[in-house]
Amino acid sequence: MTDATAVNTTSDAPDLLDLPPLTAGYFARIEDKVAALMRTRADVVATQGEALLPLEACIRSAVGPGSTALNIVTGPYGETFGGWLRSCGAEVVTISAPFTGAVSPEQVAEALREHPAIDFVSLVHAEAATGNTNPVAEIGAVVREHGALLMLDAVASVGAEPLLTDEWGVDLCVIGGQKALAGPAGVSAVSVSARAWERIAANGQAPRRSYLSLLDWKERWIDGGRTALPHAPAQLEMLALEQAVDRVDAEGLDAAITRHRAAASAVRAGVRALGALSPYVVRDEDAAPVATTLRAPSDMDAREIVSAALDAAEGPVAVPVQAAAGALAKEMIRVNHYGRAAERGVVLASLAALAAGLRVLGVTVDGDGAASAAGAAWDEVMAG
Repeated sequence: MTDATAVNTTSDAPDLLDLPPLTAGYFARIEDKVAALMRTRADVVATQGEALLPLEACIRSAVGPGSTALNIVTGPYGETFGGWLRSCGAEVVTISAPFTGAVSPEQVAEALREHPAIDFVSLVHAEAATGNTNPVAEIGAVVREHGALLMLDAVASVGAEPLLTDEWGVDLCVIGGQKALAGPAGVSAVSVSARAWERIAANGQAPRRSYLSLLDWKERWIDGGRTALPHAPAQLEMLALEQAVDRVDAEGLDAAITRHRAAASAVRAGVRALGALSPYVVRDEDAAPVATTLRAPSDMDAREIVSAALDAAEGPVAVPVQAAAGALAKEMIRVNHYGRAAERGVVLASLAALAAGLRVLGVTVDGDGAASAAGAAWDEVMAG
């Protein structure tokens, strides 16, 4: 390649360099847009990293020795939270729901009755990895009555299903841009209620002078009226987050939520008509709108099915089908349908690829029936 060719190639790319500085005022306006999306009047901090950063920051800021935490596990992120809670010195009470469903508010209420010292509850709204979603409104009411703080991982759910942070009594709510918002992975946000700030300020173990410190953000950013950024912002990621939020706003949040629900309903209906595979999450009401997990036949390896499906995929549409990770890799297939993948064409292409892959492996399936059932389910949800 000649130097001239290299220059021409570069000139055709988007201009992502030499941007004007991202001012404190602009940064604050992006945070305000995120707060509106989250339906909260609480302080919102746009944290400069992937969502695991504010999730860990929330736990390490609000939990310390002497705390008793209720950790609700419906997937891998709940398991991660338990490790952080224990490392903070908390006594951890665990509710583990099978990955085939959700946790119930009755289970949470029972745990709170049995352990009245619980002062912190950690919960994942939607688990893309396991395809389930939890009833946050009902769980939030139970936790609020008990008086504990509620931390919610809404990374996968924001933009795909209702998220009413204040109405549900969520004290610490974390979102990311990379799922339903179809935005960047390198920036995230957390809302912090007044109750949560009080708890964090009283925790002598809360991180300070650290990338995990929410108190540093409060003192250096929020308490100063958000007029001076504490460090150079991740400019490209912040601008991308703003565009992602603006795009959802332009579509309409209700329309985006309906589109994700239609995708989930279509995949589940299509798979049931296809044969051989079945939804891993049993009840439709427990199924996440961002990803559908499927159970492979007991005599087959899910990884082989996924490989055959991807090899058989036809057309220009990328097929967001993958095998699960870890211990579930052999039995679980995951069909992602979040963000721009929550479209009718992507859903139908995913089902067609699975049908073709299964046929290659010698399994008889009804691809036409799957497409018909998926299309009907999509239309029903979109019609309201």
